[in-house]
Amino acid sequence: MKVYGFVGPSGTGKSYRAQMVASEKGINFIIDDGLLIKDNQVVAGISAKKAPTKIETVKHALFYKDEEKKVIQNALKKYKPSNILILGTSDGMVQKIAANLGLPEVAEIIYINEVATEEEMQTARHIRVTEGKHVIPVPTFELKKDFSGYLLDPLQIFKSKGAGQKPYISEKTIIRPTFSYMGKFTISDTVFRQIMEYLAEKMPAIHKVIRTRATSTEAGPQIYMEVTVTYGYNMQQCLKEFKDKARKEIENLTAMNVVSLEVVAKSIYFPEKDEEKL
Repeated sequence: MKVYGFVGPSGTGKSYRAQMVASEKGINFIIDDGLLIKDNQVVAGISAKKAPTKIETVKHALFYKDEEKKVIQNALKKYKPSNILILGTSDGMVQKIAANLGLPEVAEIIYINEVATEEEMQTARHIRVTEGKHVIPVPTFELKKDFSGYLLDPLQIFKSKGAGQKPYISEKTIIRPTFSYMGKFTISDTVFRQIMEYLAEKMPAIHKVIRTRATSTEAGPQIYMEVTVTYGYNMQQCLKEFKDKARKEIENLTAMNVVSLEVVAKSIYFPEKDEEKL
């Protein structure tokens, strides 16, 4: 296995450019902040960005704990990559990661100033300092479960490589870790209930919401709703459409991964009975 290093100070855009560098070198595997990434998919590890403090983040990224090492080592045995790119803030850091994982010595190091201008690095630093934003070089859907509530935005990257060459296209994820100075944010269970009830009011097939229960878990909210449905609609189809819409809306509005969403039809409303009374 040939081991490459990609080195640059924190916040200069390494994760942003990691896949571009890997693509140009013909590398399919990347180690970045505790994750082993194959192409656009996380295949092992837990992101160091989930650690509660910056110190813990560094320890996690260096694979100090045996259980963290073993997960990555087992994945490397499974996939047997011919080469790999390790991201770090210094030569010593990438060499330490390689040594901790039992990999060969780093054969080649690429530096961030070789692939980014000073202006681009300054912009990246400014965003890191003022907004607390970090990039993880995998698509948002790959991280949704592990980063429920952390996700800020998917980031689409399109870069032309010149005439006759295949363009580089990638999606990355921008997150704000818990150790950001901007602090944590919390979304009350009431918010999930209100979104569900608002959407139900807009659904002609649902006459009335009987009750809604939302429970927050580390992985995301679990939601249960009982409704009265209006006679004449295909209940199964309408409730499925409502669930799909509600799940999508909650995830878009709150960046939380919906763990479970159950909607139960408890009774039927007959409109003609109200007309008879009139």
